[in-house]
Amino acid sequence: MRIRVFGWGVAGTVALALVACGVFMLRAERAVEARFQRGLFQTPSRMLARPLVLERGDDLDRLDLLARLERLGFRPARASRRPPERAEDPPVRPERGEYLRTPDALHLGLRGGEPGAVDRVQLRLDERGRISRIANADGSALPRLTLEGELIGEIQPAVQARRKLVAFRDLPRTLVEAVIEMEDRHFLEHPGLDAWRILGASLANLRAGRIVQGGSTITQQLVKNFWLSPERSLGRKLREASMALVLEWRHPKQEILEAYLNEIYLGQSGSVAIHGVGQAAQHYFGREVFDLSLAQAALLAGIIPAPGRYSPFQDPDAALARRALVLGVLAERGRISEEAHRAARAEPLLLHRSRAASEPAPHFVAQVRQELAEHWDEALLATRGLSITTTLDSELQSFARRAVARGLGRLESTYPGLRRSEQPLEAALVALDPTTGEILALVGGRDFARSQFNRATQAKRQPGSVFKPIVALAALSRGEGGLPAFTLISELDDSQLVVTTGKGDWIPVNFDREFRGPVTLRDALERSLNVPMARLGLEVGPARVVETARRLGLEGELRPIPSLALGPFEMSLLEMTRAYGVLAARGLRAESRSYLAVTAPDGEALEQSVLRAEQVFDPSETWLVTEALRAAVERGTGRSLARFGLAGRVAGKTGTTNDFRDAWFIGYTPDLVVGVWVGFDAGDSLGLPASAVALPIFGRFMQAVFEQAEPPRFRAPAGLEFVRIHPESGLRAGPGCPGPRQPFLRGTAPDRQCTVAVWKTAMRGLRWLREQLPGGRSQADGARSE
Repeated sequence: MRIRVFGWGVAGTVALALVACGVFMLRAERAVEARFQRGLFQTPSRMLARPLVLERGDDLDRLDLLARLERLGFRPARASRRPPERAEDPPVRPERGEYLRTPDALHLGLRGGEPGAVDRVQLRLDERGRISRIANADGSALPRLTLEGELIGEIQPAVQARRKLVAFRDLPRTLVEAVIEMEDRHFLEHPGLDAWRILGASLANLRAGRIVQGGSTITQQLVKNFWLSPERSLGRKLREASMALVLEWRHPKQEILEAYLNEIYLGQSGSVAIHGVGQAAQHYFGREVFDLSLAQAALLAGIIPAPGRYSPFQDPDAALARRALVLGVLAERGRISEEAHRAARAEPLLLHRSRAASEPAPHFVAQVRQELAEHWDEALLATRGLSITTTLDSELQSFARRAVARGLGRLESTYPGLRRSEQPLEAALVALDPTTGEILALVGGRDFARSQFNRATQAKRQPGSVFKPIVALAALSRGEGGLPAFTLISELDDSQLVVTTGKGDWIPVNFDREFRGPVTLRDALERSLNVPMARLGLEVGPARVVETARRLGLEGELRPIPSLALGPFEMSLLEMTRAYGVLAARGLRAESRSYLAVTAPDGEALEQSVLRAEQVFDPSETWLVTEALRAAVERGTGRSLARFGLAGRVAGKTGTTNDFRDAWFIGYTPDLVVGVWVGFDAGDSLGLPASAVALPIFGRFMQAVFEQAEPPRFRAPAGLEFVRIHPESGLRAGPGCPGPRQPFLRGTAPDRQCTVAVWKTAMRGLRWLREQLPGGRSQADGARSE
């Protein structure tokens, strides 16, 4: 009876133990699989510049294509590595992202594509280095080639760690073998636990009286890093063992090893931890992991136990000793030949001391992050490995940064009084596609590390004379009553103007403090004359000017006051540049966009940016203002752009505010609008007009753009007529009264024709009128605006 009871007791105990073990293993399985399902790694989202599209006729040298390919991660092919698979194949490997330039072609290996996608492309070149044909590996012609944009930034998790994920197929065999031999020799045979290794480590630790050797397998180390806390207890060791068994049961060895080699800690770069062999290869050697030599692979495998102690940066001798140990083990166990062993031991360390990465567009990246935060959870963006394709053009951004840096440098060297140490001279530049609203380049200040304040989007400054084209558009565009009352040749009075307000008299003056008498609207805008433009604003009506500004997209404070025409209300550079974009786009107002799409790691489109644009002015109306601003560049306040080769090719306007506190220049072509602001954050005086401060930065930027590609020309739209006008009389040119062609909205040109007789009569009347009025020119105080 006792035996039976005792027998049932043993069976019950065993059954209970088995149930407990099953529950324990089931919990372990759930924990392991939950982590695999949501992703092993917190992968930062990448921000990419707009894709690079190559078509027939593109000039490789003009595009500086090889340098762009290097920045995109392509590397020159080394044909000696292996022969091509077929005689007709170029010696480039898609899995390596290689390129090869020959006299008549550029061969590209495109990595990362879907199975069956084009992975080799050949760009045939003509004698001038232009693309004459684009074809894939089998010779089939392609209409164009689209390459992923350059990496311009990342949205990182809060933890200060850096990791570059590497697929198992990209890991060099020598690195895999070295890690297995040094960390877990029986990795390919054991089920997650290595009993002999545990027994050997236990005996070694007992003999030493302390822990001198670990018995953990690679699988156990992965479990520790991903699922367990660093505490030391029997329960934790049991959880580690059970999870290691589950991991090996549910996942192949290759997947486990790939996860381990992407997770291990391998050093430190300042305050940032280096995790994974992909990031370590970049950190120590400045190359991709698949390009590591045998000696470099042995070094990475050797520093795994103690990256700080064996760091080649901190202790080169200790690193070399570890490398030699690994190489010796590989040779002893037949993994490498004796010849390869000797060559690798003799190889110098060849370390890459990386400089702090300089982000090409930090203010822009911050702007995109701010816009994304309105629609996306920041934690998700920082951990899901999404790709954000932005609107940034990497080449234009490079031109913008260089133009701002050189422009400020030259100003400070030419005018030492502008050089300040505490609050330096600042500048901002923004470039837009006027038809889509896409931000193509943005520089928010001279040094993002010093100041993250974005002077292109956040700073609000008085626009001054860059507001005058808005006044002109209000006068030249049709209203509710039909045709406008003004044309480009309408006469404005440039004489003393006194406007009585509730705060006293407002008396504007011109930049040179002189008056010119009667001038045309066109001349007043070209020469940026304050007094006649102020009169124009009053005659049109400040309320209509405000309404015009709103239609152009200006959202800041605007009130219908007498001085409105001279730009007293503060605006951001982006706002004003977008308003000029409506002129460039022939009346089309497009909302600004900083990113085009958000894509999941598997390629699924999660969000697509939608173009939002509205036709707010007739093309013929905006073209009249463009015509005057083109002339302003040729012979007005923007004429110094001629030294950059821009005369006749751009339209634009300077703006200098009171006491020279702000300097602006905004200019455009039919497909690009660019705004520049220069000043001190505290509003100190520059002591210089915009033509000497902001205009040269615009000029250098556009000069670089034009060297890359010739811009389209301005073409007159429908709804205009061109009539020769006698300048002195303002009538149609006729016998004895010659004059240039002037544009008009259809139906607004003068009906009368000038003749010699008419002209003489008009002159006699004018002389009589002048005799009746007191002469002399007047001067008065008031707002200054160039």
